[in-house]
Amino acid sequence: MKSLSIKIIGGFIFLFSGALMSQDFQGKAYYQSKTTMDMSNFGNNQMSEQQKKMIAERMKSMLEKTFILSFNRTESIYKEEEKLAAPGAGGGRWGGMMGSFAAGAQYKNVKDQQLIQDQEFFGKQFLIKDSIPQLEWKMESESKQIGQYLCFKATAVKKVDEMDFTNMRRRNRGNQQNESEKSNDTTKSTNLMDEIEVPKEILVTAWYTPQIPVNQGPGEYWGLPGLILEVNSGRTTILCSKIEINPSDKTEIKAPSKGKVVTKTEYDDIVKEKMEEMQEMYGGRGRGSRR
Repeated sequence: MKSLSIKIIGGFIFLFSGALMSQDFQGKAYYQSKTTMDMSNFGNNQMSEQQKKMIAERMKSMLEKTFILSFNRTESIYKEEEKLAAPGAGGGRWGGMMGSFAAGAQYKNVKDQQLIQDQEFFGKQFLIKDSIPQLEWKMESESKQIGQYLCFKATAVKKVDEMDFTNMRRRNRGNQQNESEKSNDTTKSTNLMDEIEVPKEILVTAWYTPQIPVNQGPGEYWGLPGLILEVNSGRTTILCSKIEINPSDKTEIKAPSKGKVVTKTEYDDIVKEKMEEMQEMYGGRGRGSRR
């Protein structure tokens, strides 16, 4: 009965939303994205607490971003809001590595089921072309207000890309005895990449509003009967802070076109190869390389 009442309420909202669906309809949604990352358990034998704190502070600006979603009835462009970098930003090896994954504009076409990501990776420009990821949304009974919009909850289980470093966690190293043995192993690599893993699946919770009846949302998220205003996915929270309907300064929504065209699988293979190269490079500089 609860799901039926949600559908009825949604139907009434759609009736009052006809004005939004004019021929030249366009909207802009501003999102605050924040990813939390626990650095306390990384590199226990290699970094002091002060070093961990310094890296965490420098990475904070990289993990807290503002994005703008420009959308019409079938297409959208999602890109980071341009701003000056904070002085001293970088974070050493970690900051340099993560800064090399510079994501540009992301284009979604829900009618043609197409996603195109403008992606820079270690100085090379790529166009990742693939179909839009499909999530099997479960419509929940809860609702809440986000700003002036009535939102409904939906959940889905998402398979995580193994190259998704926003969901990285410390690898389970086993019991204290094994830890002690490993700490005495002089051949152990000092590459921090050896200490992390990415979960295979995560729960995604989204809040969407039928008051803006477009099949869009931030990033790769879409597929609900209304604009997605909030997403909680693993360690990342994306929250809409402002919406403009039919703004005076409309954005041209078109797919990015510069860069080497690759599929998502091909791009992941390129990233894996580079990571293996870096692991060999930094792994040979540990204590085990000195005789």
